[in-house]
Formats: sequence, C-alpha cells, structure tokens
Amino acid sequence: MANVEIDRVLALQQANVWKMKTSTAAERKARIIRLRDRLLAAGEEVAEALYKDMGRPKVEMPFDVQNSIDTANEAIEHLDEWMAPAPVRPNIQNPSVKAYIHYEARGTVLILGPWNFPFHLCVEPLISALAAGNSAVIKPASMAPATSAVLAKIVRDVFDESEVAVFEGSSDVANALLEKPFDHVFFTGSPKVGKIIMAAAAKNLTSVTLELGGKNPAIIDDTADLDEAASGIVTSRVMNNGQTCLSIDYVLVPEARKKDLIDKMSSVIKELTYTDGKFDSTKTGRFIDDRNFERVKGYVDDAVKRGATVAFGGASSPNELTMEPTILTEVPADAEIMQDEIFGPVTVVLPYSTIGDALSTIQRHGKPLGSLVFSTDEAFVENFIQNTTSGGVSVNSWAGHYFDGSLPFGGVNGSGIGSYHSIYGFKAFSHERAVWQRGVTKVAA
Repeated sequence: MANVEIDRVLALQQANVWKMKTSTAAERKARIIRLRDRLLAAGEEVAEALYKDMGRPKVEMPFDVQNSIDTANEAIEHLDEWMAPAPVRPNIQNPSVKAYIHYEARGTVLILGPWNFPFHLCVEPLISALAAGNSAVIKPASMAPATSAVLAKIVRDVFDESEVAVFEGSSDVANALLEKPFDHVFFTGSPKVGKIIMAAAAKNLTSVTLELGGKNPAIIDDTADLDEAASGIVTSRVMNNGQTCLSIDYVLVPEARKKDLIDKMSSVIKELTYTDGKFDSTKTGRFIDDRNFERVKGYVDDAVKRGATVAFGGASSPNELTMEPTILTEVPADAEIMQDEIFGPVTVVLPYSTIGDALSTIQRHGKPLGSLVFSTDEAFVENFIQNTTSGGVSVNSWAGHYFDGSLPFGGVNGSGIGSYHSIYGFKAFSHERAVWQRGVTKVAA
C-alpha cells in the first residue's frame, strides 16, 4: 500500500517539476510565506508534541519553531539575490563571450528527518528546497510520532501534494522511498544510517546531503575564561538531554585548570537543571527510548569499571529514561565512551600536559561535526585550526558556527557530506549549471 501511495505522489510531483523549476522568486516566496505564517501559529502544538515524544522542556520550543521562522524570513529577504545568475570571468577574453552560473532546481527531493530535533530539522531543509524551486517529500522520524503527526498536518494545511508531501511510518516507509528515483536526498541522522542512505541513493545515482555527527571535542588553554567555557560546554550537554549533534563529548583542559573547570561546570549544571537542590529532569527532557538510555548508561558503567571517576552526577532512572548531567574524569582511552558519539548528558574531562598531546588525542577521534575552542590567544586558536579537522569550529561560544547563518553548516566524511543554511542550503538543493555563450544579444521585440 505504501508503495502505491508513494508512486502516486511522486508522479504528481514529477509532473509538476517544470512548473516548480521555472517558478519566479515571487512565486517561491509565496510558498515560503504560507509556511511561515502557519508556523507562527504552530508554537503550542509543536511544543506539546515534542514534550510528548521526548519530554522536551517547553522553554526550548523557540529553537524549533522560531529558528524555522527565522530561516523562512531570511529566504524571503534574500531569494532574489540567491536566484540571480552568478557571473564568472571567462578565460577567453572576447567582448562577445559571457559566462555565468545558473542555479537550477534539482527537481523532486527527499528529506529524511532525525528524531532528536524532529520538527526543525525537517522544516529548515524544506525551506531551502522550496527556495531553490524543488518539490519535496518529507519522511519524519518514526521515533517521534507526535511531532511527525503535527508536521504532517502543517504540510497538508499549507501545500498541495504536488509541491510538498509527508509520509509517516516505520523504516519500511523510508526504505520504500529510498528505492525511488528522487533528484536529491537530504538526510540528518547517524553515520551508521548515513551509510545506508548513501548506498541506496547510489543505485539511482542520486546526489545526497548527509548531516551526521561524531565525537565533538572542546579544548581550553591557559588564557580561556573558565566561566564562559563551563557555560558553553554544559549548555551543549543539557539542551535536549545532550541528544544534539553538536554536543561536546570530551573536553581537553590543562592539568592545572581541571579542578576549577569541573567545579564551574558542576555549578552551571545545578543552575540549569536543579530545583530545590535536586536534579529536575523536566528541565532537560528524557532519552528518546530504552535503547538509547541503556546505551549511554552502559558507557558510564563501562568507564567506571575501567577506572574512571564520576566527578559529578551519575544518577539515572530507567523508568523515566532520565539521567542527571554527568562529568567523568580519569577515563581511559580504550573505554567505550571514547569510541562512539555519546548523544546523552555525559561529558568526559581529560587533562593535557602539552598542546601536542591534546592535538594528538583529537586527531585520533576522526572528523567530528564541530570543534569548540576556548582561548584568547590567536596563535593557539590558529594552531588548533591548522592541526585538526571538523565540519566547523566555534571559538569562545558553543555552536556559533551553527547559529550564524552566514556560514555553511555540515560535516566532513564520517560527520557528513555537503552543507546547508542560508544561501548554502539554497545551493545544496540547486544544480550549479555552467553557462557559456558567445555572440548573444537582445533582439528588439
């Protein structure tokens, strides 16, 4: 049944491809404005759904809805300039020669959403896809069914199926969609599933954007403001219960500053997540399911068995799927928690003696989605940038490179392929078509 319905919708969208591709900036803006206006009224229903799915504190709702509205407003404001042909200086110097890049919509695109931010991380790429002139099929995460249902309702309220459609359901639905010849696939999720998506897309030679993850490091030097560092690191671990692709997995800090950092991180955790002197899980949310709770608890238990110390937190409730934000120290390099992305409210603090040792540790952990540096020393920051790799780097502010739309956001290899946000999202859903012409002039009507 799912296959029949998918084929029906895909046929509608493919029949509408040229209307969408050749749509004017005004027509594309009109679609985005319809979506934005619906989002303006959606705050409460989205917040309720996220609370039902993940126990998300309603105070975090602006991340999902307001960020989506901001994305829409930026596209509306700048779409004319994004769509304009980009002139290129031709190598052949001839007055009659002209070269430029024409941004052509890819066609019909598939957006596969994640469960950790199941609303915003479907809506944001959708806005980019619409700005570029595409039709879209969205498959929200089945692990967040309440949010998936709200998203599907919003899309039905705003769009005809020939423009945007939503398919809810299990991984079987996602697999059925991946068999179809979409013109681009945009996926946000884990590297493990990213490999499956890329392999499936390859069967149709479909281009992909993969927004994945990794073990994101933070490094602190002797010049860093520890209050600023503690606040940024803890925020990354408290937001959405640490189930955030840019959360900091481990922190490298000079040995002499380790205790001060842990004390300050502990204070920030209490400030953000405690009520009347006790951990209050309503301020953090819960794990999405039993499997992820047991996975992260298993990381902590394994680390402790191998000699790690719980410097703060550690309490958890399997019935409520909650865990107090936890700080681990003396964690050996072979501990399970140092091999995989944590995706939960646990932070490892590792002391270092020399910058060379710290950089070697980071280099051993692949290519993460983001890195975080706390330092006022320009030479230290530059040394870090030159000797590490990641999708992006933020200095003295957690996730600055994510929230600033002037920059492309994406990973590298295991943490992702391609990037988006702002004009980079428009380009991700566009084919950069090279145009070279000679002897072309305007003909009088």
